[in-house]
Amino acid sequence: MKSRGDPEARALHRARWVITAQIAVVVSLLVAVAGGIAYGMLLSGQHADADRTLARTIELGPTATPPGCVWLFTPALHAPPGPSPAGMPIAGLTALASSPGDVHTERRSFGGMTYTIRVENRGGVVSQAFFEERYQIQDRSSLLFGLGVAELLALLAAVVCGRLLASRAIRPLADALRRQRTFVEDASHELRAPLTRLHTRAQLLARRSSGRDGDDLQQLVRGTRELGEVVEDLLLSAQACGGRPELVPVELGVLADEVVAAEAVRAGAGRIRIAVTRERGPYVVQGVPTALRRVLSALLDNALGHTPPGGSIEVSLGAPDDEHVELRVRDTGVGFPTADADRIFERFARGTDGDGRRFGLGLALVREVVTGHGGTIAAVARPGAGATFTLRLLRADLT
Repeated sequence: MKSRGDPEARALHRARWVITAQIAVVVSLLVAVAGGIAYGMLLSGQHADADRTLARTIELGPTATPPGCVWLFTPALHAPPGPSPAGMPIAGLTALASSPGDVHTERRSFGGMTYTIRVENRGGVVSQAFFEERYQIQDRSSLLFGLGVAELLALLAAVVCGRLLASRAIRPLADALRRQRTFVEDASHELRAPLTRLHTRAQLLARRSSGRDGDDLQQLVRGTRELGEVVEDLLLSAQACGGRPELVPVELGVLADEVVAAEAVRAGAGRIRIAVTRERGPYVVQGVPTALRRVLSALLDNALGHTPPGGSIEVSLGAPDDEHVELRVRDTGVGFPTADADRIFERFARGTDGDGRRFGLGLALVREVVTGHGGTIAAVARPGAGATFTLRLLRADLT
């Protein structure tokens, strides 16, 4: 699992970073929310303090010296004595407190500074008080700088801790994948030799036999060869670390004939008629022959397993347009509810009808292989009226 060229290793590497990023995002959001709450509380407190200071200044009047950064203006006097900042008082604000008891508060910027302004009518005398927010702005800037530093430090800490936690969380999965690959490789190695011997002996017996026995032995030879190809695919997949197999032109019509011929004995024993029909050919697609053969075998096995004696199965090939090849497996079996048309391709899904039939793993693997070939597969059925599976792939010359 150390090679970055390994798709599984790349997937685990991405998973580690995804988990790390998620942890970092959560921590950053928590710090940002906490910082936002702290900033909001500071801003609210500063505004409330400024409002209280201005109200108290107007209450005391210009005879008392206002606190620092505060200016008070009445029609007759202003405090503190001496020159005041340009723009004070503001004549247009007097009209906002025209009646006794009226109070108007706002925040306005002029002269390069922001002020909290309170206009109050006390007994017919309108006063304007100005609170300079210089130090409050500095406090807010200091808080924002501190929050930014805290956010950066929290993000770095989250990345480091998230990476460690992600590696610890992913390690069991990496070990499981390594054991799985080792098992597949070891099992494939162990199966290769006996399957090769079985295939060789079947070939020898087929050469010595004739008639019906010879035909049956030829089917046995093809079956052992296909099983050997499956084992070889498993071994190559394990050795190549799940790399993409090489695609070659595959004639679906030939595969259909071979798969139907391989199941002829089973179909005959179950008194099920099975046939291959064609519209127009050729039916060549780009794919992995062994994988597509297993797809057709799985579809035919599913049809045989759900078709009662006396029924029929038809494998039809056609070209719905100039870009696609279409293969259908239609049976007269028990079918399934329309609601299960998508669920049957899920791993170990159960049906929605009364018997809760379990569909197993085969159809799920079929969809994975078909999707991997850039194709689609769909199922249509009704209870008691059979089922039709439609496989559609791109033609070889268009892939």
